[in-house]
Amino acid sequence: MAAERDGAGPIRVFLLDDHEVVRRGVHDLLDAEPDMTVVGEASSAAEALARGPALRPDVAILDVRLSDGDGISVCRELRSRLPELVCLMLTSFDDDDALLDAIMAGAAGYVLKQIKGSDLIAAVRTVASGQSMLDPATTARLMTSLRTESAPAASPQEEALATLTAREREVLELIGEGLTNRQIGARLYLSEKTVKNHISRLLGKLGVERRVQAAILAKEAGGGAR
Repeated sequence: MAAERDGAGPIRVFLLDDHEVVRRGVHDLLDAEPDMTVVGEASSAAEALARGPALRPDVAILDVRLSDGDGISVCRELRSRLPELVCLMLTSFDDDDALLDAIMAGAAGYVLKQIKGSDLIAAVRTVASGQSMLDPATTARLMTSLRTESAPAASPQEEALATLTAREREVLELIGEGLTNRQIGARLYLSEKTVKNHISRLLGKLGVERRVQAAILAKEAGGGAR
């Protein structure tokens, strides 16, 4: 979570949505508020990553589903470049998997596009002040559900972790910290392709299919994953 803003100047907002009508509507809605200004917008993941960092926004409102990728990956990458940035995920679908991925990517909030304009404005102010828009009860329920799914069927968690090589344990620990493949590669002096290969092998050994499940295992293992 980003540090609380000091209140100096309007909240700088960046928009990412592949529908122009949605972008224009949200842009006009927020720009009409005296304490907010839309500093830029993008229609694709690639455009958001190219333009977003230079604009130094306080809040990024990101569509979850995009034609060239997804807003959750954009959230993770933007926050790796701008640690103080807070991201508010905007989606048409109430999707538990997407919410879990958003939590793991460090998103500060997750709202449906059916949200009222006044509620969206309030949500931007909430996350900009350093508070979360993720309901604690829902988050806890989803994390508990994921832990159940993450347990390898064939062997106990400790046994599965014990099968990892030293390098795979290092990669798993960094996944647990929410790092991207590029960041893991830089930390361990490996190419992204090599990192992907390590991740593919460790997922197989842990008996899980998704990166977010491995991240949960890494967090639960704590020192045991080192």
